[in-house]
Amino acid sequence: MEYLSFKLPDDFVKGYSKKKVDWGFPAGGNVSLGELTFISKYSRRKADGTKERWHDTCRRVVEGYYSILKDHCKSNKTPWNEFKAQKAAQDSYDRMFSFKWLPPGRGLWAMGTELVHRERNAAPLYNCAFLSTGKLSHHSAVEATQPFVRLMEMSLNGIGVGFDTRGAYKLTLHDPLPETITHVVEDNREAWAYSLQVQLESFLFKNRKTVVFDYSKIRPEGSPLVRSGGFAPGPGPLIDLHKNIHKLLVGREGQPLGSLDIVDIMNMAGKAVVSGGIRRSAEIALGFHDDDEFLGAKDWNINPDRMGANGWGHLSNNTVIAEIGDNLDHVVDKITLNGEPGIFFIDLSRNYGRLKDAATDKDSAILGLNPCAEILLEDQELCNIMETFPNRHESAEDYRKTLKCAYLYSKAVTLLPTPWEETNEVITRNRRIGTSMSGIAEFVEKRGWQDLRELCDDGYNYVQALDEKYSSWLGVRESIKTTTVKPSGSVSILAGETPGVHWPVKSGRFIRRQRFNVTSPMIQGFIDAGYNVEPDVMDPKYTMVVEFPVTGHDIRDEQHVTVWEKMALAALLQEFWSDNSVSATFTFQEDEIPEIGPAIRAFEGKLKTLSFLPLSNATGYAQMPYEEVNDDDYEKMVSAIKPLDRSLLYGEKAEDAEGEKFCSNDVCEITF
Repeated sequence: MEYLSFKLPDDFVKGYSKKKVDWGFPAGGNVSLGELTFISKYSRRKADGTKERWHDTCRRVVEGYYSILKDHCKSNKTPWNEFKAQKAAQDSYDRMFSFKWLPPGRGLWAMGTELVHRERNAAPLYNCAFLSTGKLSHHSAVEATQPFVRLMEMSLNGIGVGFDTRGAYKLTLHDPLPETITHVVEDNREAWAYSLQVQLESFLFKNRKTVVFDYSKIRPEGSPLVRSGGFAPGPGPLIDLHKNIHKLLVGREGQPLGSLDIVDIMNMAGKAVVSGGIRRSAEIALGFHDDDEFLGAKDWNINPDRMGANGWGHLSNNTVIAEIGDNLDHVVDKITLNGEPGIFFIDLSRNYGRLKDAATDKDSAILGLNPCAEILLEDQELCNIMETFPNRHESAEDYRKTLKCAYLYSKAVTLLPTPWEETNEVITRNRRIGTSMSGIAEFVEKRGWQDLRELCDDGYNYVQALDEKYSSWLGVRESIKTTTVKPSGSVSILAGETPGVHWPVKSGRFIRRQRFNVTSPMIQGFIDAGYNVEPDVMDPKYTMVVEFPVTGHDIRDEQHVTVWEKMALAALLQEFWSDNSVSATFTFQEDEIPEIGPAIRAFEGKLKTLSFLPLSNATGYAQMPYEEVNDDDYEKMVSAIKPLDRSLLYGEKAEDAEGEKFCSNDVCEITF
């Protein structure tokens, strides 16, 4: 591809084209969940109409991030050694091919593409963002609306967004005049987001006319999206957004815009983005632990319309901002009911990197975090995360070599601009990255907690040495934070690893349900091969569910690990590895409810973020992602499955043409 300045030798890549790929989670017949996830989410369509094989994707990713490094050096007239670069890039390729490290799903899909490199746009490579409403004011239209508009704009670009309610009661609502003005909505992402600004302005400034929207330029539902793939949702989701905003704000002359209003507007925008089945996104809402209005946002008794089937309250994970020593007993009571809100200790996050190290104030501008709570962020800042797999390494020395590959990928992403000036300023100043790891629970089950402590401590110190060396070479500042633990999701499925710091949902043999777009040609292939396929009960129009018989990890699953042990493992990672945060959802049994309060108090000062989920809430509903199955039923399912036509797998068009949109797992991923 002519827009990439760095190329791996053809003969080198060809040598991997016949190598067997060690995909994770065999799923009957001749396929695995790992390979199917790759095909459906990350394999791009090539010029000949077929889809990338794994060796193609590895080439695109490695050539992509080495092109960024090379272009940066050439542009700044700093040294570039092509021989050394080739040697390092080929090692990086081999380690990616072998699942020793992987970029995030966003990077798997977008790195090395024309959108990123020709247009010099890093937005498709970033996982998540955080936006504060603290600067809301009536001084200008931008200052009154930017956080809401920017959230929708970023979400439409596939970026998961965190936001806060610091702007509550800073704005006053006004009813628009009876006279109308027509606003024509163009058929692009920016126009959809701008239409939200136009509508909000009419309620936030006096003497504005009532806005009437003209949707005639928006492609009808089902129209093919040539550039990104999939099919257009039509104007319906945007029409619903405008109607809901109007209903929320009309007739409130002189009233303030409260914290629940902020959450509602953000969630309504998120719902418009994910409606129609072609996009996914995630949100986290941060409020204060003494704000009763915020704490009641997900209470069915208080807000039934918001939480109903047609509501929007479920679009965000809600978390309270707290400090060490705050009385959170009232929050604990809510957590034991449905797992929310989560807890974000902002003082601990600002004052410390790894908790093993001395306090520092270098990250004192932190205001929030990303939707899965593993990266601490300033206003307008983006997440930049990649993943390593310690279980696939024989020694600490081997793991260090992988850390170098992963580090350079993430550092390279910070060298390209995004479309947003405020974001570019923060990224350039902080160069924040997140070197993550998965398979942690399996590691401690098989190799022990002390080995993990040593690996984390050694690895962290090595990443700091790398950052000092390569930041100097690139002529940029050292990264303010460098390590994290993301929850992982489909990326860990590729490698067959347990996600992040979590124990597996199921171990042994189980049914794993995967969702595919209803238009995917693979659906008929699954049916012909003997897999059970049925419409998604939550989204039958756009999504089909396929059941795969899977043999999982030979370790305990989350139902057989106490909430105390889950929190202790996360605390170990916060102490010895992560200078950002550790994303962990601590699932708990009903008989552990009395332990939640004591556990939160016991781990106060040891974890920067806390999130809980009752296991009773994670089971017992239709089409669960995981379902236990006995040996006899498993064997019956497997025996009924015939090999899939592999030309079908790699000859079809990607139905999820924008890949993994955000840092996701089965807890924080939001689909509609």
